[in-house]
Amino acid sequence: MTTLAFTKGHGTENDFVLLYDPDGAVALDADAVRFLCDRRAGIGGDGVIRAVRAGSIDAGGELDQQTWFMDYWNSDGTTSEMCGNGARVFGAFLEAEASADLSAGLDFGTRGGPRTVTALGDGRYAIGMGPHRVGDASDGFDSEVAARGLDPVRPALSVDLGNPHNVVALADISELEALDLTVAPQVHPVPPLGTNVEFAVALGFENVDGETRGRVRMRVHERGSGETRSCGTGACAVALAMRAWAGPGAPDTWDIEVPGGEVTVRITDATSVLEGPAVLVATGTVEMPAA
Repeated sequence: MTTLAFTKGHGTENDFVLLYDPDGAVALDADAVRFLCDRRAGIGGDGVIRAVRAGSIDAGGELDQQTWFMDYWNSDGTTSEMCGNGARVFGAFLEAEASADLSAGLDFGTRGGPRTVTALGDGRYAIGMGPHRVGDASDGFDSEVAARGLDPVRPALSVDLGNPHNVVALADISELEALDLTVAPQVHPVPPLGTNVEFAVALGFENVDGETRGRVRMRVHERGSGETRSCGTGACAVALAMRAWAGPGAPDTWDIEVPGGEVTVRITDATSVLEGPAVLVATGTVEMPAA
């Protein structure tokens, strides 16, 4: 058996097993990820994040070899382009393991493209989320979603943040609470690479220190992980969809309530920034099963 050192962390209770592997020495594959994420037989998590230098992983081929790369895996053993909550936890992990200075921002690589993480203090981090694309739909919707506990089928808007999303607006909190997300929602047209599905309820606008901000509550079913307590890219997708639906004059800053806490999304025309906490809760070693 192989002994593997790990750290456990979470961002608004979206939790991850973190591996420090700058030289790419860990033989990480789908079976290993599924074991690590198993909440009964393994450590438990929504995904695995490996901190590796870009020169030690094929996906980092276009980056400087010494650039940090966030090698992100879903709990089902598939890889994903990007994870916003995971990126904050990745930043906290690099501070702890590599003594990285995030005060002025640290650039790193993901399968969804380059990103920047900045330490804000008090355990909070900001992630530059890169370019986004909101579905081009004249009526605000370009897809439909069917979900258990939700009748009838609802219209949705696709949003791309390096990984795919479909956002559904619900009428009230009771509809949100009635959802059964133990079963994956069905999206039409069927996304060729799968999708994350967010269900959101607009809670109105508020003034915070002279700034008008939107407030939304959401739940999410993540591709490859099922329902999670939070989804960073999903929160950004919800903010972008809500701003599009609200029309001219809609705020650019949105506070998003998720089951695991709250994050803030700040939108510009070209990108968005996700702000929220990251917590490292434990370190240890685990005996990996024989292949």
